[in-house]
Amino acid sequence: MLSRHFLALIAAPALMLGGCQTISSLGDHAAATVGLGDDVPRAYTASQESQARRTGIAVADEPLAARAGAAALTSHGSAVDAVTSMFFTLAATYPVAAGLGGGGICLVTDPNGQVTEFDFLTKAPRRAGAYALPGAVKGFATIHKLYGALPWQRVVAPGEAYAATGFPISQALAARLATAQNIVRLDAALAAEFLDEAGRPRAAGSEAKNVPLSETLSQIRQNGADGFYKGQVGERIVAYSDAQGGAISTDELGAMQALQGPARSHGTGRFVTWLPGARTGAGAFSASLLNNMSRGGRSADMVAAVQQSLAGFGVGVLPVDLGSTGFAAVDANGQAAACAVTLNGPFGSGRTATGTGVVLGANPSSPAGVASAFLTPVIATGNRQAALAGVGAGGPDGAGAALYAVIEAAGGRPLGKRGDLRGTGRAPYDTVNMISCSEDSCVALADPGAHGAGAVADLTQ
Repeated sequence: MLSRHFLALIAAPALMLGGCQTISSLGDHAAATVGLGDDVPRAYTASQESQARRTGIAVADEPLAARAGAAALTSHGSAVDAVTSMFFTLAATYPVAAGLGGGGICLVTDPNGQVTEFDFLTKAPRRAGAYALPGAVKGFATIHKLYGALPWQRVVAPGEAYAATGFPISQALAARLATAQNIVRLDAALAAEFLDEAGRPRAAGSEAKNVPLSETLSQIRQNGADGFYKGQVGERIVAYSDAQGGAISTDELGAMQALQGPARSHGTGRFVTWLPGARTGAGAFSASLLNNMSRGGRSADMVAAVQQSLAGFGVGVLPVDLGSTGFAAVDANGQAAACAVTLNGPFGSGRTATGTGVVLGANPSSPAGVASAFLTPVIATGNRQAALAGVGAGGPDGAGAALYAVIEAAGGRPLGKRGDLRGTGRAPYDTVNMISCSEDSCVALADPGAHGAGAVADLTQ
């Protein structure tokens, strides 16, 4: 059960805002389609270290997304280019937790060492219904307009190519498909993409594609966010919602906006820790959790601190899979970006809007709508430089693992390999992904219990 206070905080953002295996070739036909054949990193691992900090580095729960982020950095893109490219790739390759029908939160550093929060969480339509008003496309379009160095078309194209020409199902996705197969079976589009002829989830390594999604991404690539919220795609989403009693209106869909403002800062040892603002559910929970974890002077009591914060907000039993994921990047100039996104349940509502390939997020008032409160992008700075950039997502244990990493690093413990992270114990549903930077280099650390990956940009080619 959730307290009314906590439910109010989850809804508040709509109104206010102050894998360790090396992979050398994967999806080459899709990569070539968007010009990724020659300048992508030749190999990437779950705990790969940049040879020099100036090369840039990315990390995600799904390896193809990490590769897309590093490819953007290899092309001299910014950290924001990298996370934007990762999101649109995840929409194709990891739709159990990321998609055009969802929403999320990002933190981005600026040259002055300040951190800005971008809030684009899903909203409930005025007339309720099962489906959420999606904020993710507007969110990443807004961030990219402010901080992107590459053309918009360049960062959308990798996801479009994977959806159009196919991609190998990763271990990360296969693990989530195994437990979400009953949801997949109830939607014809999802079943066609992810179930084999016997009705079983497709195994890791088998190919999947979503041509209607590629066509939607093409509209976004050519027309920006309007290619999603307006025109034919928007009309199809509204028509599907009307036919299914979903209550998404044309006016509400077209009015979706991303909000931005300063992230909330906390002094943590030798770092300044930046988290979502306190007026959001995510900010309220992460601030409570950081306080509870720091109070004892050590972060070893992470589990107890998580339970204490949950009890403080009146949160009882939670769904096993909240349909969330997180990813981060640091670029050659030291800019950091960390993002967490959610569909409010595995595959969101479990329904694909006809003709769009878009899995609609579940209404945030649904049981899994609490997912937004546990999205925990975090950036820790020292001397105005990013020392850590990462994210906990999926649930309170993901948030706890992210803050554990910050407290440990702030206390002087180096985070140099994947095993230095404290796992959530609930991977792949709750995960933590971190980039840890010293003066000379950065290392990408994927959740030790999941199948994510880090990828380093190669600027020497």
